[in-house]
Amino acid sequence: MSDALARPASAGTSSPPKPNAVVAVLALAGIVVSLMQTLVIPIVPELPKLLDAPASDTAWAVTATLLAAAVATPVVGRLGDMFGKRKMLLLSIVLLVAGSVVCALADSLVPMIIGRALQGLAAAVVPLGISIMRDVLPAERLAGSTALMSASLGVGGALGLPAAAFIADNWDWHLLFWISATLGAVSFLLVLTVIPESKVRTGGRFDLVGSLGLSAGLVSLLLAVSKGADWGWTSGTTLGLGIAAVVILLGWGWWELKTRRPLVDLRTTARPQVLFTNLASVALGFSMFAMSLVLPQLLQLPEQTGYGLGRSMLTVGLVLAPQGLVMMAMSAVSAGVTRAKGPKVTLMIGALIVAAGYALNIVLMSEVWHLVLVSCIIGGGVGFTYGAMPALIMGAVPESETAAANSLNTLMRSLGTSFASAIAGVILAQMTTDFGGYALPSENGFKVVMAIGAGAALLAFFLASFIPKKRAVTAEGADSPAESAEVAGAKA
Repeated sequence: MSDALARPASAGTSSPPKPNAVVAVLALAGIVVSLMQTLVIPIVPELPKLLDAPASDTAWAVTATLLAAAVATPVVGRLGDMFGKRKMLLLSIVLLVAGSVVCALADSLVPMIIGRALQGLAAAVVPLGISIMRDVLPAERLAGSTALMSASLGVGGALGLPAAAFIADNWDWHLLFWISATLGAVSFLLVLTVIPESKVRTGGRFDLVGSLGLSAGLVSLLLAVSKGADWGWTSGTTLGLGIAAVVILLGWGWWELKTRRPLVDLRTTARPQVLFTNLASVALGFSMFAMSLVLPQLLQLPEQTGYGLGRSMLTVGLVLAPQGLVMMAMSAVSAGVTRAKGPKVTLMIGALIVAAGYALNIVLMSEVWHLVLVSCIIGGGVGFTYGAMPALIMGAVPESETAAANSLNTLMRSLGTSFASAIAGVILAQMTTDFGGYALPSENGFKVVMAIGAGAALLAFFLASFIPKKRAVTAEGADSPAESAEVAGAKA
C-alpha cells in the first residue's frame, strides 16, 4: 500500500485520537442529523395552516429533504474521499444548522422548503462518520463502533418523534428548529475539537458530469415515486419523469465506466460483496420503512374502526421510542456476531428478525403493548443489519473509497424507503373502509403492507446469501488493520 494511502494516527495534532471520544462525537452527530427526519412529522398536518399554503404544496417540506439527501449523499461521500472526510462532515453539519435556522425563521412556504432542503444536504454525516472510524480507530474497535454509528440513524429518529410531538404540543413550532440548530452547533464544535482528519485521499479531479447526471437521474426517479400518487401514476408528468430517470441513469452509467475518475466506481460496486450488500440494502430499506407507515396510523385511527387505537401523536412517539434503544443495544450484539461469524451472517440474522417482527405484527395489532413489542423486535433486527452493512462494504473496497462506497450504500437504503412509501401508499389508498363517510385504510390493507414488509426482509436474507464468505485482499483493495479484521471475521 502506498504512502498516500497509509492510515494516519491523526492530522493537525501530535497525539492519537481517543477512540471513545471519537465514537461518542460521531454517534452524536449521526443522531442529530437523523432527528431532522422526524422533526416535522408532528406538525405535518398543521403545516397548511401554519404556512398559509395548500396541503399539496406543504408536502414539499418533506419531499425537498428527501431529494436533497439523495443528491448530496453520494456527492459528499466522493468529496470526502478526495478532500477530507472531516472537512465534508463539518460542512454537512453547517448546512444542517443553516437549514434549521432558516426553518426557525420561516412563516411561509418557500423559506421552509429551502431550509428543509439544506437540512437534507446533511444526510451524508453517517457514512462519513463510519468512514472516519475506519481511518482512525484501532481494528478491534471498528466493528462495534461502526454498528453504533449506523444505529444512530434509527436512534435519533425513534427518540426524536416523542420529543418533537411534546414540543409541538406545548410550545411554538419554531422551537423545534431552534433546538435542531443548537444541537447542530454543539456537534460542529465537538467534531472540530475531537475528530482528526484522515490523510487517506483518492486525489484526481471531481467528476462534475457524473455528479450532475446522477443528481438529475435520482431527482427524476424520486419525484416520480414520491409524487406519483398525487399526480397520478399514469399521468404524463409521472411517466415522463420515470422515462427520463431511466434514460439519464443509463447515460450516467456509460459515462462512469469510461471516465478515469468516476463519481461512483461501478466496477467496484459490481463486486459480489458490494453488489449483493447494496441490493439487500434496498430490500431492507423498503422493509424497515413499512413499519414507520403502518404503526403510527394504527395507533392514531379511531377506536370505533375496530382496529385503530385512538392515540395521540405523543403516544405514537412514546410507543416507537423503545425501538431506538433496542437498536442501540443490538448494535453491540451485532458487532459480537460480526467478529465471531462475519458480517454476512449478521446481516442474514437481522433480516430474519425483521421478517419475524412483521409476521408477528399481522396477528398482534390490537393493543398498544403489541405494537411496542413488534417495533422492538423489528428495531433489534435493524440494529443487526445496520451494523453489518458498513462492515461488508468496507471489507470489499479500497480504503481511499470508503466514504463514497458507504454513501452509496446509504443511498440504496433511502431508495428502498422511497419505494416502500409509494407502494404502501397505493395499497392503503385502495384497500379502504368507510368510516362516517370518510375512506380510511382497512385492517386488511395494513396486514398486506406488513406481509410485504416481511417479504422484503426475506428477500434481503436471500440476496445476502449470495455475498461471498471471504474475499482475498488485493493490491487494489485496502489492507489496513481494520479491513484485515473484517476479512478475518468474514472467514470465520
